[in-house]
Amino acid sequence: MKETAMTRFLDAGAVAALVRDVGVDTALRQLADHIRQDFLRWHRFEKSARLASHSPVGVIELMPVTDGAQYAFKYVNGHPANAAVGLPTVMAFGALAEVSTGFPLLLADMTLATALRTAATSALAARAMARPGSRTMALIGNGAQAEFQALAFHALLGVREVRAYDIDAQATARLRRNLSGAAGLDVLAVKSVEEALSGAQIVTTATADKTRAVILADGQVGPGVHINAVGGDCPGKTELDPAILRRARVAVEYAPQSRIEGEVQQMPDDFPVSELWQVLSGEVPGRGSDDEVTVFDSVGFALEDYSALRWLHASACARHLGRFIELVATPEDGRDLYGWLMAPGNGDGRAVAGWQRVAA
Repeated sequence: MKETAMTRFLDAGAVAALVRDVGVDTALRQLADHIRQDFLRWHRFEKSARLASHSPVGVIELMPVTDGAQYAFKYVNGHPANAAVGLPTVMAFGALAEVSTGFPLLLADMTLATALRTAATSALAARAMARPGSRTMALIGNGAQAEFQALAFHALLGVREVRAYDIDAQATARLRRNLSGAAGLDVLAVKSVEEALSGAQIVTTATADKTRAVILADGQVGPGVHINAVGGDCPGKTELDPAILRRARVAVEYAPQSRIEGEVQQMPDDFPVSELWQVLSGEVPGRGSDDEVTVFDSVGFALEDYSALRWLHASACARHLGRFIELVATPEDGRDLYGWLMAPGNGDGRAVAGWQRVAA
């Protein structure tokens, strides 16, 4: 029996099983805690805007980040027309590796984890920026992110009523059906943006079209509202009237990336924004007064995926979930890759201290 260096692998089914085992509400809370911990370590991370490859129909992106001990990256796409061919708009996978050796500890589907971490980050920002006691949210755009947004705001902020609107009434019907068993949360189907906004202290926009849209006009947004702008997340894709931004306190995840991809791509380069780490650390206030309009301009940042992968890895290890694969060749003699190739039973490489050891 030899020991070999193996990578824990979580396919989509394994990630779903893990989240069901933990419970969606608990998973959202735990993810929010991980994300908050990592944003409070902001200066320890080597950061960069994601590498994006754009096409007329969508975008494919790579999102790397490291804190010097672990390295993470995510592959993710965004293709608004995918529903027509039976595919999700967003699909993703990611890896977590140790920096000391470069060995990949985890390879995982991140389609579900991306939805969870996006919602958890939204609610985390809203806890610092929305008016205390906000219990009604307008949810404009009821695609794949909608359930997670509703549950995250319910779990982390105590939102009790979601006023849901989508140009596709079937999407809203699906949302209501999926959340019909969520205790203490009422999802109301409404017929217009204006009706969704009625009485809402929080507004989440999560539309998918890759276009410069005005989902919210300036005159529709009253004093004290917090806007969680999720859908505008690549160049040429926006949801908010620029006039809203001009009169609002705006927070972003990572300004160099958000100025290219977020709502603030519509604004001058010197338009003032705070970064989320500053708000969470208390360096800057999330809100200046009860009447102030606040905006979290969320495009998704690699640090959130690092947090999600860190949570997935720890949770899977604790529950002995997933399976192990020989993702990379590990010859007995690291210099003799050819000899490993030609040897019968290749793949039985040696384990190095600190790697996952599995009996082969």
